[in-house]
Amino acid sequence: MSTQAAQIVYEEKQELGFLERLLVSRGGESAHLVLLCCTAIAIGLAVFHLYVAAFGTPEGRSFRSVHLTGMLILAIFSFPLFRKSIRDPVVVAGDRGNALRFAGFAIDLALVGLVLFIEIWTIYDIDAFHLRYGEKESSDLIVGGILIVIVLETTRRAVGWAMVLITGFFVVHALYANHFFGFFYGPPVGFGKFIDVLFMSSDGLFGIPLHVCSTYIVLFIIFGALLIRSGAGRFFIDLAVALTGHKVGGPAKASVVASGFMGTVSGSAVANVVTTGSFTIPLMKNLGYRAKFAAAVEACASSGGQITPPIMGAAAFIMAEFLVTAYTDIIVAAAIPAFLYFATVYFMVHLEAEKNNIGRIDKARLPQAGQVLRGSWHLLIALFVLIYFLMAGYTPMKSAFWGLASLLALSFINKGTRMSPVDLLAAVEAGIRATMPVTIACACAGLIIGSVFVSGLGLKFTQSVIELSGGNLLFLLALTGISAIILGMGITTTAVYITVAALIVPALVKIGVEPIAAHMFAFYFGVVSTITPPVALASFAAAAIAKTPPMATALESTRVGIAKYLVPLVFVYNPSLLFVGPLWLTAVSGVLVLAGLWVLSIALEGWFRGPVNGVQRLGTLAAAALILAPPTTDIMGLAGYYWEIAGAMIAVVLIGPRLLGGRQPTEGRIDA
Repeated sequence: MSTQAAQIVYEEKQELGFLERLLVSRGGESAHLVLLCCTAIAIGLAVFHLYVAAFGTPEGRSFRSVHLTGMLILAIFSFPLFRKSIRDPVVVAGDRGNALRFAGFAIDLALVGLVLFIEIWTIYDIDAFHLRYGEKESSDLIVGGILIVIVLETTRRAVGWAMVLITGFFVVHALYANHFFGFFYGPPVGFGKFIDVLFMSSDGLFGIPLHVCSTYIVLFIIFGALLIRSGAGRFFIDLAVALTGHKVGGPAKASVVASGFMGTVSGSAVANVVTTGSFTIPLMKNLGYRAKFAAAVEACASSGGQITPPIMGAAAFIMAEFLVTAYTDIIVAAAIPAFLYFATVYFMVHLEAEKNNIGRIDKARLPQAGQVLRGSWHLLIALFVLIYFLMAGYTPMKSAFWGLASLLALSFINKGTRMSPVDLLAAVEAGIRATMPVTIACACAGLIIGSVFVSGLGLKFTQSVIELSGGNLLFLLALTGISAIILGMGITTTAVYITVAALIVPALVKIGVEPIAAHMFAFYFGVVSTITPPVALASFAAAAIAKTPPMATALESTRVGIAKYLVPLVFVYNPSLLFVGPLWLTAVSGVLVLAGLWVLSIALEGWFRGPVNGVQRLGTLAAAALILAPPTTDIMGLAGYYWEIAGAMIAVVLIGPRLLGGRQPTEGRIDA
């Protein structure tokens, strides 16, 4: 890729939305009416949520039901039965598959009709509906059962079979626990009670996950979509390149910084990879980075977006509800761990650049930071507005609304960021489309939580896990982490977190782990599945861009992203990193963990201002382990840090002479 003067190439890799497809489709196509319907529903849902954010939510059950209904219809049409995409015609002249496609289309229409019927039937007299709780009519059982089946079917289409099978297991267990054996054996739940909890009440299907998705998550995703549409993606990448491109290994560092910026507006690891990676990976390769390493850096940096405040992954909002705390508390707690993670990736990038003698890009070939800021600095004000309202105590919904309003107003300041009516409608529609699979996953996760609750499996599971671990915290953490990674192979981060939070997190809290540390641990290990083999979606996306073997790239990602595995362990044992306890302890712990991760990076790279031999690598590895060890905080003062002091002394002996020896020169190898 060329790096000519002040030209940074950036292309937003975005799939066409309903509106854009509608504008380029021919009116006579069979799918045209479906596109028109989806466009109207998506934009209508966006307007509905913005109105609710401005003027307050209606009755809770009705509001969540309207949200779910709209998303179910979009999911059914977006992932049609027996057709590859929404644009595929139902009938093709001379094609033998017409009967199958037409049957699929008929089934889709029937499902949409059922969804609409259930919605009207539910909210027509919502007060009467609530009064029937515990005294259901036979029609309630039928309607509730049909809706659960439809949710499972749309989950299969929008999320995948893994989520359906996991949910199906818990549903079947609740209804037929007497046919299970061993740990899972228990009394069965009557179908009436099952429908009471999962459908009639505001728990189960319409519980916390769907509540958070319909109130907070959808607005933050729309905010991110508007920000990207106004040119923030280009701005973030250009700013990152301007700030770091002239440094040793600049493009890789730009990838880390740009993905950190993008993380403030996007919670999708794969979306970050295809956005920033389309620029940074080829440029890293041209400078001399190994293709596999370049892909791993982008995958790790992009997956960090989900743990980066102020707009984190959807699970962060659900975490606030589980902990019954303000979302700002989650943001504050997540700040230091996110910084430590990105710092470690940055260390690895720098050491790899020194090891392979990769230099820097001439400043003349880069955009100037001042010039980049002058073009789009005003977009950052919307982020500050959002953060201000969050910190001022407003609800996430109200904060997102004012962030959106300010962003829309600010976008008109500069011609380059000004959006046309089509851009604006396409952006809000893109936000709804991005929320659709999250909503479906949250609805399915609600079925899991409701089933676990009504069957009593949750309490039994918590006690059994504690007994299995023998009360050993490290073993219990390992069990939690492995469970989250395995679940993450087939279901979304949000669903992983909810499942682990319902089943295992109570066990962590019961043996003394700080609640926020336990939930954050589950959250981190839900996210880490995006770079962990065998199913590492962010790594695979980066491998496709870098043209490297997917599994080898995933393995390299686990090395580069080592902090995502270690930092959660550290803050469970030392919750001061989450601002639990005195600020002086948070500051000291943060500095020590940062130093430990730096020493660990040297051990993993085998380089620091020269090669590090095998014995020295083992020594630095031991030093890192000691520095990262939790302090004995009962003993105030330096005596509580004897392991850290010992590790620091070993590191000084091994690394100190290199610090005094000066920096090795690096010459950049840049292909035109």
